Order: sequence, then structure tokens, then C-alpha cells
Amino acid sequence: MPTPEEFFGGEPTGLAIYRAVREVVESLGAAEVRVGKSQIAFRRRKGFAYVWRPGKYLKSDVPAVLSFGLPSELHSPRFKEVAHPAARVWMHHLELREPGQVDAEVRRWLAEAFAKAA
Repeated sequence: MPTPEEFFGGEPTGLAIYRAVREVVESLGAAEVRVGKSQIAFRRRKGFAYVWRPGKYLKSDVPAVLSFGLPSELHSPRFKEVAHPAARVWMHHLELREPGQVDAEVRRWLAEAFAKAA
């Protein structure tokens, strides 16, 4: 299994964004981190947040995307896309260009996703 550093190899801003997300998740409580080929997943009983590099799959200069699932749709102009892949899941996709964008609003969203994944 790759490390987060290997996953974000050549993309230091993406790695810094991942670390900012991880810091928020760690402040909420225990969660497993799984680094895969396509994303880094944060899990409790089930996955609730994912950080990935869009440039690996799409033409994009965005260093990282944070995706998180909730049982209902949130509305914010910050979301690049909100998908409804299953009856009880809304996936919210947020493009992040710098670690500072992991702000109080993103912390609230992550806390809600964390709580719903218990």
C-alpha cells in the first residue's frame, strides 16, 4: 500500500491539503486511513471522506479534491459537483487549491460526515 507521500508524489500542495484534512479528521476521533491507487479514504464503520488528485484522471491543475458522503444534499457554491450515487448517499466534491481552504465550513462538513459514518 502506498503512503500519502507516494500518492501525492510531485504534488506538494496536494499533500499539504491531505494533511490539513487528516488533521481535522484526527481532531474528531478515531478513523482509519486507507491509501489506494485512486484516493486516500477516511473510514469509520464505512468510508466518509476521500482525498484524490484529479490530475491523475482528468485534465486539471487542481492539486486535490475532497469528496465526502452524507445522507442528504448540501448546497454551497463551493462544491464542484454533488452526485447522488445511491439512495442514501450524496457525494459532495470540493476542489481545493491550498490547505487554508480546509476552513471552519469544511470542518463542519467533515464532522457531519464523520458522525454519520459511525
